[in-house]
Order: sequence, then structure tokens, then C-alpha cells
Amino acid sequence: MRLDKFLKVSRLIKRRTLAKEVCDQGRITVNGQVAKAGTNVSVGDELVIRFGQKFVTVQVEAIKDTTRKEEASSMYTVTKEQSVEAAE
Repeated sequence: MRLDKFLKVSRLIKRRTLAKEVCDQGRITVNGQVAKAGTNVSVGDELVIRFGQKFVTVQVEAIKDTTRKEEASSMYTVTKEQSVEAAE
């Protein structure tokens, strides 16, 4: 599944166009590599996303084409959150 679609379906980012912009800005890495919107994501991948002043690290647990709001958080597990200052 494309990275931008995974971010939208899992509701980590609300809109796919916004997910694409975040990817194009180089704010997301997949398994340590800077990722583009079209990068394939699979179960077990580690995503590091920069949201403003913090980094969120998530582990991909499931890939689904569609999901309900209540089930969206089951697609990933947050493994770490840290502020930008702590990471540098």
C-alpha cells in the first residue's frame, strides 16, 4: 500500500493530500530511509513522522484498504514519541 494512503486510512494524517505534502517535505522515514508518497508500506515497517515539534515512531501492524474510525488505531502501534529538541 502507498505510504500516503496508509497514513490517511490509519488516520495518522487526516487527508491524503496533506499526507502527500508531508512526504514531499521529507518529514517521514520508512525503516530509516526518507520516504516519498508512493513508497510501499508493509506489515512490520517502522515509520518516523515529524509532526511540528515532535517525532512519532510507529510500527505498522496491519494493512487495510478501508477501515472504520474505531478500528483505525489497530493498524499501527506507537513505539516512541519525542520532542524535536530531544532528538537533535
